[in-house]
Amino acid sequence: MTENRPDSDAQDPWADIRPYHDDEVAAVLARLTHEPELLDALTRFRLPRLSRVMPGLSRTLASLALRRQARGVASVRDFQQRIAGYMERMIRTTTDEFETTGLDALDPGTAYLFIGNHRDISLDPAFVNYALYLAGCNTVRIAIGDNLLKKPYVTDLMRLNKSFIVPRSARGKRAMLAAYQKLSGYIRHSITADNHSIWMAQREGRAKDGVDGTDPAIIKMMTMARRTEDRQASLGEAIAELRLVPVAISYEYDPCDVQKARELHALRSSGTYEKGQYEDIQSIVAGITGHKGRVRLTFGTPLSDDFAAPDAVAAEIDRQVLGGYHLFPSHYLALEALGVAPELLDLGAASDADRSRFQARLQQVPAELRDWWLAQYANPVLHKAGRAPFDPTAAERDRRAE
Repeated sequence: MTENRPDSDAQDPWADIRPYHDDEVAAVLARLTHEPELLDALTRFRLPRLSRVMPGLSRTLASLALRRQARGVASVRDFQQRIAGYMERMIRTTTDEFETTGLDALDPGTAYLFIGNHRDISLDPAFVNYALYLAGCNTVRIAIGDNLLKKPYVTDLMRLNKSFIVPRSARGKRAMLAAYQKLSGYIRHSITADNHSIWMAQREGRAKDGVDGTDPAIIKMMTMARRTEDRQASLGEAIAELRLVPVAISYEYDPCDVQKARELHALRSSGTYEKGQYEDIQSIVAGITGHKGRVRLTFGTPLSDDFAAPDAVAAEIDRQVLGGYHLFPSHYLALEALGVAPELLDLGAASDADRSRFQARLQQVPAELRDWWLAQYANPVLHKAGRAPFDPTAAERDRRAE
């Protein structure tokens, strides 16, 4: 499906938040091939020594490489076709197995609002897109928070890849309300008018502790446009119109697990955590390049109109996401290592290779972060069983009291 521009600006009220249209691609790519910050970022990653010794030459080489890659890219679809090749290579080199269930029960010609658990900034929607691509379906438009778009070149790259912007930095209640009304209108327009699917996370931010849950405020935002246009419309009608489909993504290993453990440990021990200037970009790169083991993607069933409150919608999304979440040996091995809830252990599928791989990763984790690292993997087991998540701070307190 092409990304065509409306006939006039009056018909494009979402111009500042939507993905780029096909007729904008050439100009954006031309701008990117001369963007100093992007060129510096690429050379630091691909040519670290040359970028230090001869930064001008390294930027020139990076610009030439980008222009070569951009040759023949005239549409969003062309851009994503280039990405698909990298995605396939990434899966071959960093993922041991990728399995999808539930997609065959959905209509390939119908747009859905896929709402899923959130573990990785870029990979969650990338795996959804890859599953759709393999099934011959159109890829999704991706919701991304403006907190991740601090650099203009990052914004350009994301919008080329069919991302639209979720406002998180607007100041004041009136500004936030206006921003969310615009966002809700765009989501509804994409599903009902453009017949173009969307992916959104079930809450703001990644689930760094391994406990997935839907924020009812997301549901309120999604349905705002319909209920503003039609005051008589029920919440259930607004939900059914958007064709919400819960999606569960399960990683055997999270490439950002140590960074997440460090953030949670800092927040609990000192009350604050200051992100580095390029930390979000580094997380994106780590997620793409890091080893993920096996990955499972489970598509649920579209939600009906049988909902009267946002909390009920959130509960149904949670039920489907939790039901579709796959537990790998790494989850049970983490629970075993923590020494909690032994009655929940199911290690029948854990091979010697699984244990060796798990122990090798655990040995790389700093001692003070290990409980936080283990909790990310153990908590999905506890959550599925209806238990409270493991609290490393409380566990440390108990150890000291003994």
